[in-house]
Amino acid sequence: MIISASRRTDIPAFYADWFFHRLREGFVYVKNPMNPRQISRVSLSPQVVDGMVFWTKNPAPMLGRLEELGDIPFYFQFTLNPYGTDVEPGVPSKGEVVVHTFQKLASIVGRERVVWRYDPILLNTKYTADYHIRYFEKLADRLAASTQVCTISFLDLYKNIQKPIRPLDIRWPSAEKMTDLAGRLAEIAREHGLVMQSCAEEIDLDAVGIRHGSCIDKALLERIGGYRLEVKPDKNQRPACGCVESVDIGTYGCCRHGCLYCYARRDQGKTSYDPQSPLLCGRVEEGDRITERKMPVFRLDSMELT
Repeated sequence: MIISASRRTDIPAFYADWFFHRLREGFVYVKNPMNPRQISRVSLSPQVVDGMVFWTKNPAPMLGRLEELGDIPFYFQFTLNPYGTDVEPGVPSKGEVVVHTFQKLASIVGRERVVWRYDPILLNTKYTADYHIRYFEKLADRLAASTQVCTISFLDLYKNIQKPIRPLDIRWPSAEKMTDLAGRLAEIAREHGLVMQSCAEEIDLDAVGIRHGSCIDKALLERIGGYRLEVKPDKNQRPACGCVESVDIGTYGCCRHGCLYCYARRDQGKTSYDPQSPLLCGRVEEGDRITERKMPVFRLDSMELT
């Protein structure tokens, strides 16, 4: 099974101690987001973990500990956006901290294992199309030697972000304007030797050289791990999502970045955190039901990679 860590919160930035403790213990508890009384016991044994995908805006707390992953194949989905604290209040300075962390991570693990996420793209009177083009080019100049792929997506209006984003006065672009902006970003990416892909976008951007991407990427894990994977598309994601099946070990509502656009936003300050606990946030309560999660192994065999 592939482990996603995590779409629901930034484990590398805020919960590295918990994660590596769980890795040593060999399992983690994960509450069902739709029914918190249901808890899955998810194995983290290298015998059943085919690979790990980390999602983060600041993996600095993990950089000195990656050797603890042993032989488990892994890569990072690293989000680096053009926004200030009006949109991403808890993210450190991009120029002084995050860009350098991105470069350092790539120097440790290799540029193939660091996927740059420039998403979501939102537009208003401050963050205009021209602003995105200027900032994207600046970032591409600094990141091109540290990654191979850039993933973009446009902001989706999830129900739980409608109130937080109201002060931003978002301008919702037409499909034509989305395609035009995406095409200009793709041109910059190509000039810097980067492949651009989209994340769960229903709009077809093939005409401007942007392929539909897979954030939980079977082909990338196969290259990193040196084996073939027999794994199905993830039926729990949106129809336009290209990801393959994975198990997410995160918890909603415990990310401290506080990004206004984030679909994983929940009421803050209501969850406890214990780095020794099998649960990332919260507690096992009386009446909770813990069941062993089935962890099918997707690896078939080793293969020669060129």
